[in-house]
Amino acid sequence: MNWDRIEGNWKQFSGQVKERWGKLTDDDLAVINGQRDQLEGRIQERYGYGKDQVKKELDDWSKSL
Repeated sequence: MNWDRIEGNWKQFSGQVKERWGKLTDDDLAVINGQRDQLEGRIQERYGYGKDQVKKELDDWSKSL
């Protein structure tokens, strides 16, 4: 699924994001508001992942939708 669609329907997808990356808080999801770069940064921050790993996980996740 393309990211513009995720961003446009963020309220629906934020639950799936929280399910996948449970360390993200509701406040994180509100700040992210569908912005991929914000989501990447928060996942890196909470999980200590590298940038490449986060990009791959987000790509895999968005393709699975």
